[in-house]
Amino acid sequence: MPSQMLTEQQGSTLVLTLSDPASRNSLSPQASAAGLEALERAGADPEVRCVVLRGDGEHFCGGGNLPRLLGVRDGEPAAQAESMRLLHGFVEALVALPKPVIAAVEGFAAGAGVGLVLACDLVVAAEDAKFVLSYGRVGLSPDAGATWQLARRVPRAQALRMLWLPSPQPAAQWQQWGLVNEVVDRGHALPRALALADELAAMAPNAVGSAKQLMNDAVTAPLREQLDRERDHFVRNLFHANGGEGIRAFLDKRKPRFGGM
Repeated sequence: MPSQMLTEQQGSTLVLTLSDPASRNSLSPQASAAGLEALERAGADPEVRCVVLRGDGEHFCGGGNLPRLLGVRDGEPAAQAESMRLLHGFVEALVALPKPVIAAVEGFAAGAGVGLVLACDLVVAAEDAKFVLSYGRVGLSPDAGATWQLARRVPRAQALRMLWLPSPQPAAQWQQWGLVNEVVDRGHALPRALALADELAAMAPNAVGSAKQLMNDAVTAPLREQLDRERDHFVRNLFHANGGEGIRAFLDKRKPRFGGM
């Protein structure tokens, strides 16, 4: 049975769980398609303020299902290209969602599973979590946006070492590289991710979404264009009801009561 993407609403947070513990939650086209559909619903649902992505059981995601990929070789390349279209659509949706996405990582994140982690906005990892790409040892090349993310976030030589060599990197190392936000005790990645989601859910969702969109745009934008975008977002958020509420609450020394987007 291929892996599934389970969904559960916990307060204002949508929890997405990649589920196939027997294969370390390897990816399947069905899971990617379900994840994309869930994110599309989350983006349109004002009750959802954050998304948490996790794996079922002891691991986050083992990447592609190698027995399935071996079987794919008996068919046409177009079938695998379609599977990857679904996976990459899910990756794009994680990055583009105008709401925070937090990865809760236990155990191994491998191959495309690392790409999913890198596509999230914040990462909470258990102290014994391990990250490994190493497509080369199985004769494959990177996917799930790993090269796009690493090229923008770590030095080139470091990225190539991560992509080529099979040594898993511990969560503490990824935290030093700025790829993990917090390292927590084993079994506590999900509770901490949910606590962060609750903190973010208490903020003005339009302002939180603006910050994410601006950071996404800043990767390639010239300074002048980015300054113009910052101006437009700032003015829009200042004149939003949440802008007035936030300023008044700060001046009144009380907790703000923010509305929706």
